[in-house]
Amino acid sequence: MNQTSHPRVAVVTGAGSGIGKAAALALLADGWQVALAGRRAVPLQQVAAESGAGDRVLAVPTDVADPQAVQALFDRAVQAFGRVDLLFNNAGTGAPPVPLDELSPEQWRAVVEVNLNGMFWCLQSAFRMMKAQSPRGGRIINNGSISAHAPRPHSIAYTATKHAVTGLTKTASLDGRAHDIAVGQIDIGNAATDMTERMARGILQPNGQIAAEAVMDVALVGQSVLYMANLPLSANVLFHTVMATKMPFVGRG
Repeated sequence: MNQTSHPRVAVVTGAGSGIGKAAALALLADGWQVALAGRRAVPLQQVAAESGAGDRVLAVPTDVADPQAVQALFDRAVQAFGRVDLLFNNAGTGAPPVPLDELSPEQWRAVVEVNLNGMFWCLQSAFRMMKAQSPRGGRIINNGSISAHAPRPHSIAYTATKHAVTGLTKTASLDGRAHDIAVGQIDIGNAATDMTERMARGILQPNGQIAAEAVMDVALVGQSVLYMANLPLSANVLFHTVMATKMPFVGRG
C-alpha cells in the first residue's frame, strides 16, 4: 500500500501502445497523475481520452533518445503535477530478426539509442528530480524482458540492450539508496501486444522450427507495474518476472 500523503505522480514512456499503455491505464484507474510519453502525439492523446482521467493525465510527445527532450518531459511533468514519484522506464524497440552478420550498423544503433541510451536518459532525469524534490525520493521501474535472461534466435541487438538494462537497474538501485530512490525491473514474457502478435501465429524456435507460443493479456502487466508502484519506498521489488504460463522460457531444446 502506498503511504504518501501527496498526490502520486508517474511518468510512463512508450505510453501510446502495448505495455506502456496498459501500465498508464492501470495507474490512472488507481488515482495516479500520469505524464504519458511517446514519439507520436495521437496515440498518447487516445490513451488519455480512453482513461477518462481528465486533468490527471498529460500527453508529452518525446523521443527518449534525445536527452534534451527527456529533460523537457520531466520538466513538463513537474510543472503540471508538482513532482515525480514514479518512472516506468518502458520505451523500447527491436531490430529485424535477421542473422547477426546481416544486421546493419544503422539497425544496431537504432536499438541501442532507445533501449539503452534512452533508458539511461530517463533514469538520469528521474534521479535529478527525485533527489531535489520534497519529500525526496521515488521509484523507477525499468522494463527489461525475458530476453534479459535468455535470447531468442536472431535478436542480438534487443537481447544485448536488455541485458544492459539489468546493469542499469542494479547500479541505479545501489546509487539510489542514499536518496530514497527505489529502482527495480520488470521482465515480461509474451504479453499480447502488436509487437508480440507474431508469437501467437508462430515464431522461430532455437531448434529451427516455427511454433506458436502462449501469450497473456497485457492488462495483467499493467497490474504488475501498479503493484510495484504502490509499495512503500522502504520495500522494493528488484526483479519481477511476469509471463505467459506456457511460453517456452524454462527448459531445454
